[in-house]
Amino acid sequence: MKKNIRQILNHRILVLDGAMGTMIQRYNLTEHDFRGKKFKNHSIDLKGNNDLLSITRPDIIKSIHHEYLKAGADIIETNTFSGTTIAQKDYDLEHVVYDINYCSAKIAKDIAVEMSTIEKPRFVAGSIGPTNRTASISPDIEDPAYRNINFNDLSIAYKQQIIALIDGGVDILLVETVFDTLNCKAALFAIQEVFEEKDINLPIMVSGTITDASGRTLSGQTVEAFLNSISHLPLLSVGFNCALGAKKMQPYIKELSEKANYFISVFPNAGLPNEMGEYDETPKIMTSQIDDFMKYKWVNIIGGCCGTTPEHIKEFSNSAKKYHPRKLPENKLQMKLSGLEAITVSSQSNFLNIGERTNVMGSSVFRKLIKEEKFEDALSVALQQVQNGAQVIDVNMDDGLIDGVWAMTYFLNLIASEPEISRVPIMIDSSKWNILEAGLKCIQGKGIVNSISLKEGEDIFILQAKKIRKYGAAVVVMAFDEKGQAAEYKDKIRICKRAYHILVNKVNFPPQDIIFDPNILTVATGINEHNNYAVDFFKATKWIKDNLPFAKVSGGVSNVSFSFRGNNIVREAMHSAFLFHAIKNGLDMGIVNAGMIQVYEEIPKKLLKAVEDVLLNLDDNATERLLKIADEYKGRIKSEKKDDEWRDKSVEDRLSHSLINGIVNYIEEDTNEARLKFNNPLDVIEGPLMDGMNIVGELFGSGKMFLPQVVKSARVMKKSVAILTPFIKEEQKTESKAGKILLATVKGDVHDIGKNIVGVVLGCNNFEIIDLGVMVSAEKILNEAVKHQVDIIGLSGLITPSLDEMINVAQEMQRNNIDIPLMIGGATTSQTHTAVKLLDKYTNNIIVHVLDASKAVAVASKILSNESYEYKKKIRDKYLVIKENYLKRKKQKKYVSLANARANKFKLDPNLCYRQSPKKIGITIFDSIDISNVINYIDWTPFFISWEMKGKYPNILSNQKYGNDAKKLLDDAHNMLLEIQKNDWLKLKAIIGIWNAENKGDDIVLLENGKNIERFNFLRQQLKTSKHNLCLADYIDHEDYMGVFVCTAGIDIENQLNVFKKDLDDYNSILLKSLADRLVEALTEYIHEKVRKEIWGYSSVENYNNDDLIKEKYNGIRPAPGYTACPDHTEKIKIFKILNAERIGVSLTENMSMYPNATISGYYFSYPESKYFSIGKIQDDQLADYAKRKNMTLNEAEKWLRSNI
Repeated sequence: MKKNIRQILNHRILVLDGAMGTMIQRYNLTEHDFRGKKFKNHSIDLKGNNDLLSITRPDIIKSIHHEYLKAGADIIETNTFSGTTIAQKDYDLEHVVYDINYCSAKIAKDIAVEMSTIEKPRFVAGSIGPTNRTASISPDIEDPAYRNINFNDLSIAYKQQIIALIDGGVDILLVETVFDTLNCKAALFAIQEVFEEKDINLPIMVSGTITDASGRTLSGQTVEAFLNSISHLPLLSVGFNCALGAKKMQPYIKELSEKANYFISVFPNAGLPNEMGEYDETPKIMTSQIDDFMKYKWVNIIGGCCGTTPEHIKEFSNSAKKYHPRKLPENKLQMKLSGLEAITVSSQSNFLNIGERTNVMGSSVFRKLIKEEKFEDALSVALQQVQNGAQVIDVNMDDGLIDGVWAMTYFLNLIASEPEISRVPIMIDSSKWNILEAGLKCIQGKGIVNSISLKEGEDIFILQAKKIRKYGAAVVVMAFDEKGQAAEYKDKIRICKRAYHILVNKVNFPPQDIIFDPNILTVATGINEHNNYAVDFFKATKWIKDNLPFAKVSGGVSNVSFSFRGNNIVREAMHSAFLFHAIKNGLDMGIVNAGMIQVYEEIPKKLLKAVEDVLLNLDDNATERLLKIADEYKGRIKSEKKDDEWRDKSVEDRLSHSLINGIVNYIEEDTNEARLKFNNPLDVIEGPLMDGMNIVGELFGSGKMFLPQVVKSARVMKKSVAILTPFIKEEQKTESKAGKILLATVKGDVHDIGKNIVGVVLGCNNFEIIDLGVMVSAEKILNEAVKHQVDIIGLSGLITPSLDEMINVAQEMQRNNIDIPLMIGGATTSQTHTAVKLLDKYTNNIIVHVLDASKAVAVASKILSNESYEYKKKIRDKYLVIKENYLKRKKQKKYVSLANARANKFKLDPNLCYRQSPKKIGITIFDSIDISNVINYIDWTPFFISWEMKGKYPNILSNQKYGNDAKKLLDDAHNMLLEIQKNDWLKLKAIIGIWNAENKGDDIVLLENGKNIERFNFLRQQLKTSKHNLCLADYIDHEDYMGVFVCTAGIDIENQLNVFKKDLDDYNSILLKSLADRLVEALTEYIHEKVRKEIWGYSSVENYNNDDLIKEKYNGIRPAPGYTACPDHTEKIKIFKILNAERIGVSLTENMSMYPNATISGYYFSYPESKYFSIGKIQDDQLADYAKRKNMTLNEAEKWLRSNI
């Protein structure tokens, strides 16, 4: 009888075989070999489908197995790495999947039995590969929620494969080369289903793959997060294979060895592939590296992946005999959760903060966003929760007007595309089982289900608990049974005790993954029966922790304070005091709003006493006392004390303080004092000034200082240097710099806020900046770069045509043999665009995308460091992978012909009465708009984002990370708005026109007195979809109306900008520009409202506040040329022409950038169901059709629509 593999692994290291594909290549097989007789007439080429050889050339597969067994392998893998219907679909062989797997298993089993002995039994592992699809990552960069495979499809495909492997006689199931843990979880789910149906149980091995030196899987998980995600099954082993060579795998195998309660496997490649895709590590080289795994007792199973052969396995087998195996560690039972990163919850860990704002039942803001399908904005709510300290986020979609299953799936898929959010575990929250299960099928990490209960009886409770266990999640159990919700202490502990024993004894649910919610209920309601609710919760929590081993306790903390809704100071105090006492009694975690918690020690004593009297139910009058004093704290704000103590410090410290805090008041006085104190003025710059700026750079780099502060610091530095410059001798003016960087906004683009910010940040970090400004030609960029002998060139652009100009600059640099690193940045740029469109245009040096100012310093420093060569190679290799993946994804998307897209157009509702004759037809000019009319329309959220403070207004003002600095920035903005009004720093103007309009296919014709006066051309979506292929022209009927507009907030702004420039005041210069951007957006909103209510008048009775306007609750849309629904910038020419827009002081550049910068143009549509959308990619037939309609050459059309082709 064969020995149990677990027993053997306790005594010796086992050897897995090597690469199947590498060995097959040695046979130089032809298409004939892959087809055999059975597939002789198959319609698709089959060469390369190695799994098929188990049917067509079983002799070769058997021979390879024999070689590995002869070399000393204890375990051989079946030839089924691509043995699913998903992978075989590429060959149109889905119907052969059972035969492939069965035959592969049978071949391996027969030879394994033949070569087994009592001393050395041989085992067959059924190879289950990852498929060529990923459930956690969208293949479409424009639609991050899209998936080309889902959990159900994967589990069905895996189930078919697993059944055949078991029927063929495998001893082990090996889920290998896992690059997406959600795929792996689908495979494990399928395995459990087959085991239940067949009433069998085989050992399971899982092997992931770390894709690069980041130490993460392709889907972004760390080693520990990956381990936590798959540890819901009693695995035989866990390990890593493929991707990296043995040497680079060492830190990850070491970490697994320390944390996993399973045996550890490793089967690496024979090093990394060389430039020809071949593997160079010989058996001896590789064995010397694997020896370290065995010497340090990190592993129990060793083997080989790509590039390894029987010669490698023979060396491994001989070496393994010299070492003892790793012993399984005795790790404590602890709750281990994961998103992209891992979290352990234990008695030693701090309270786990679960963010509550992504819950439609608890947040009206979030509910509105979901109902309106504004998922991108909803994501910002999740991000803010994480930034505010949430270690888990609770997601709930329970609302009668929301399709909960769809919304949960879509939102969780979106979250997966945001690493800053998805790094934390997800709590899937619903009272509906179908929504809970839908959520479980979307998360690759180990999350929490919230919740199940005994409300519907034991049978359903057990069924749901078993399913949750199978999906690999922890569970919240509500203190609720057939009799109802537990409110009192005795009922709480009775229900929790019963549920615990059912889960542990009947379901075999891990006790450390059970979380009880004994119901936090509202106190101070005026009802006497409610007075002891908090005390009962504290007592129940303590009882659970004392009597139900390893179980955790959680609750929704904000419930306790519902009586005081609207009085945030009292609510915050109640939450903090409640948590203080609950945590003392053992509360492990809670669903809380991090922004609604006050530091316990800082709660005013009088308020704290009143709150705790209520929570602890000290007497019958506690509620009355709290109600009486609550009003005293309503709306109270703390006074700020001015601190001038720093003025008593040394001049060096005062200069440093001024720099760090951006204080200019004393800079002239302190600079002159320092100049007299030091031997020469240059010592002041290289001493206290640079010391201060180094601190600024460190604080900014570590996220402890934010962009507005940095810009203010730069202003102080510039002023101080300007004071010192006349005193510096000529020969002393060549100070040491970190490097010289040329920055320019490319030809045709007038936007420069982002570029200026990057320049300031780089300057603060001792880089010399040569700023060429805006609208800079390629010729000038190159000439100035050579003239100044710069170390790096940085290109910026905001509008999509700038992308083409960047390509032109790159090509010119290549053509002129310029060898200077090139940095790319700007709103329309991306890492993907740089990799796909620019990488091969400039190969003389590195070309790298810089996301924002905070990344610029690190990128520039690495480019100019001693490790420059390695960094440049790493970037190029990374971009080559990005390009390859992009091109693969692009091929996977399905498109329809233009004719079919037009047949699937959006049709106007004939029963919808919406056409309102405009009160005024023709042009209306607003030549002098009072800024006071517009200020209240400002959307402040983008303003803070432009200063790299990511958060929604007004919440950002109380944000734990940005709050104080956001308030200061907003104060500065309000003060400047007053100055703008008082001193007329800029003027607001607008011009609009409304005309009769007709739909002409994908075009719209405007008419005046029955004559055509302009024809606007639009594009149509061509992505294959079950809904509509939209075009803006769809929103216009045969007899209709349409408007166009141009608004500007930049007239005369240059005068004040020149004043700031002369005063070396980057901060106020950038502030004025960013306010102008906000003002033009506000002006556009203001004018659009006037159009709807007065000039056109189709919505004369609407009454929306600014939040409603920002959320676009009104009827109609105002899309702008150059944006996603109408991406062709050249349509602006027609708007400017028909309006004669130049008369209000605006113009277009050759690249269709509008001047002044703060200018917006667009269309007015009134159809109530019109919406914004993205055209996406168009196909050749539409490109040709559009060029013909526009009377353009094909090359011209390609130029302006490059982002859409």
